[in-house]
Amino acid sequence: MSDMASDPKINEDLIAAHGLSSDEYARILEIMGREPTFTELGIFSAMWNEHCSYKSSKKHLRGLPTTGPQVICGPGENAGVVDIGDNQAVIFKMESHNHPSYIEPYQGAATGVGGILRDVFTMGARPIAAMNSLSFGEISHPKTRQLVHGVVAGVGGYGNCFGVPTVGGEVRFDASYNSNCLVNAFAAGLADADKIFYSAASGVGMPVVYLGAKTGRDGVGGATMASAEFDDTIEEKRPTVQVGDPFTEKRLMEATLELMQTGAVISIQDMGAAGLTCSAVEMGDKGKLGIRLDLENVPQREENMTAYEMMLSESQERMLMVLEPSKEDVARAVFEKWDLDFAIVGETIAEDRFLIVHHGEVKADLPLSTLASSAPEYDRPWTQTPQAAPFDEVLEIDPIEGLKALISSPNYASKAWVYEQYDSQVMADTMCTPGAGAGVIRVHGTDKMLAFTSDVTPRYVKANPYEGGKQAVAEAYRNLSAMGAKSLATTDNLNFGNPEKPEIMGQFVGALKGIGEAVIALDMPIVSGNVSLYNETDGKGILPTPTIGAVGLIEHADQLISGVAENGDLAILIGSAGSHLGQSALLAEAFGRSEGDAPYVDLEVEKRNGEFVRTNGSNIKAVTDLSDGGLALAAFELAVEGGTGVSLETDDINELFGEDQGRYLLACSFDQAEVLMSLAAQQGVTISVVGKFAGAEAAFGQVSADMDGLVDVYKGSLPNALN
Repeated sequence: MSDMASDPKINEDLIAAHGLSSDEYARILEIMGREPTFTELGIFSAMWNEHCSYKSSKKHLRGLPTTGPQVICGPGENAGVVDIGDNQAVIFKMESHNHPSYIEPYQGAATGVGGILRDVFTMGARPIAAMNSLSFGEISHPKTRQLVHGVVAGVGGYGNCFGVPTVGGEVRFDASYNSNCLVNAFAAGLADADKIFYSAASGVGMPVVYLGAKTGRDGVGGATMASAEFDDTIEEKRPTVQVGDPFTEKRLMEATLELMQTGAVISIQDMGAAGLTCSAVEMGDKGKLGIRLDLENVPQREENMTAYEMMLSESQERMLMVLEPSKEDVARAVFEKWDLDFAIVGETIAEDRFLIVHHGEVKADLPLSTLASSAPEYDRPWTQTPQAAPFDEVLEIDPIEGLKALISSPNYASKAWVYEQYDSQVMADTMCTPGAGAGVIRVHGTDKMLAFTSDVTPRYVKANPYEGGKQAVAEAYRNLSAMGAKSLATTDNLNFGNPEKPEIMGQFVGALKGIGEAVIALDMPIVSGNVSLYNETDGKGILPTPTIGAVGLIEHADQLISGVAENGDLAILIGSAGSHLGQSALLAEAFGRSEGDAPYVDLEVEKRNGEFVRTNGSNIKAVTDLSDGGLALAAFELAVEGGTGVSLETDDINELFGEDQGRYLLACSFDQAEVLMSLAAQQGVTISVVGKFAGAEAAFGQVSADMDGLVDVYKGSLPNALN
């Protein structure tokens, strides 16, 4: 075994810099029976970091429900695959690009979008929709404006140029994200259910082919960086952020989908975190084969790249595939037509080895299976989050002032400034655009539609991880039901702080328990996902933020509920009157307080009320679920969408701003309301008339304000705060 004399000597500092503990390094020595080379150390670091190995979370992730009659492929592949009938499948996933987006907002967010799109088209699907869930620090924090502008521009810049509609998402602001923003990117695509491509290599002596853009030094060590806390050395980490090119990615997608029609692809994997290392190891490990790579054949855009740099580069727009040898000329012609690199860089081998050769010199020779399936797995100690004291204080506030406190906050003001920078109409299949509930895309050439949403309320999860986890799934279910969509499945993006702290690990365990129960009860199995841990800076963690991305099916166009409230419509509440102000938006925004327990989620009521709304769309003009801000904010937003006023009969603060779950607000005519009342009585659904949509004011009991002035506040607060 030889290695370049210029490679640094392996010592304790170098091991720690690679994110490996002394115990993990001892395990490496035991596996290899010798000291690793510098390149081998880098490979172990890449494969054993939290981002790639899930070493702190694997034990708990195994308990999540991932199967169902609609599931074609659950977690473990590039993305989840779900049957939507007629031999069609929707393929989707959500992933984080948190740390890179904080260091370099534009490129961090852009390459997050690029990576999740590759996960989808690597499986043979043409992307049809994107979403993003963004969490930033306080708007007054000196870095927040720069991060928001950079991240939003990066998301829009990549998605718009690539040509995929961004149809939904969420944006929040909280001090816990001041030094660690979250950028969670979602993508979905469509494919024929019998033409899905997987990543397991098969066959010995098969060519391993590098596809796409050239390899550079950008992103070297990115996965390891993403598995560590931040500190005051953050600027030094800038070189670990990748640089994206959406036009190259567009060509890569077209070339890949064309290649898949030729029969040349045995298996295929995109190069994401840990680049060439992770893609090769995953393909070999899933196929129970070894891989040999000859690095001099890797297309490079920089001179004198070392084996270490090539193996750990996270340059974007690259794929790795195992090729059917007889189809080499056909496959090469496809990629040359699209002006992309096509290079045979190795072959599959029978032995359990990951053999890396550079100019005839062996740079790494490792047992391949130990890099993936035998990575460390920890059962971290955890402590249960203490039970929060119930919040039973009477809040004294004028209800209109309460509404103003919400709509003037960046958290609940209109997000049009954000989503208007995204192209939501490209491909001409978008039925419902951002800002009005779940995004809806027509399945081209059919009468079907797919609905997409992402949801979580982090303050609930912090107060009560179990109920907060349930609530994130329940809110996603409600958002889909409110469009008339039947929930199909979910993807999760689990963002937490340092798992080595028992209280943080307790948040993770509790949230997963709640998520698991909810996806079973609401028939929304988890088919893909991502865990992002160590979201901490100087020891301060983010709010626990387990984002739930959900997909629903609308089988016929007439089932879509997408109208607006009209002058004279009744305001109908499905579910109980509001009462719960603990951890509410009103408490946070009007009083600056975060107290009490998260609201209880009754999953049986959620399912019953959701199905009632979904199956009675013909008697509903417009509907929104009740979540943050309760009845008052929901009624105001429906009125804004319809260009009308709203009058609610109550001025009770708990009824107006309580965040009790399982509830919807409907706008419908008198005749429609009569039908709904009768059906609800038969089905055991709680229903009541709470007001009407009319006039030019927002009125709560006897207190009112001019809608025009409120709308100005609602639409102007976010852009004013950011500019």
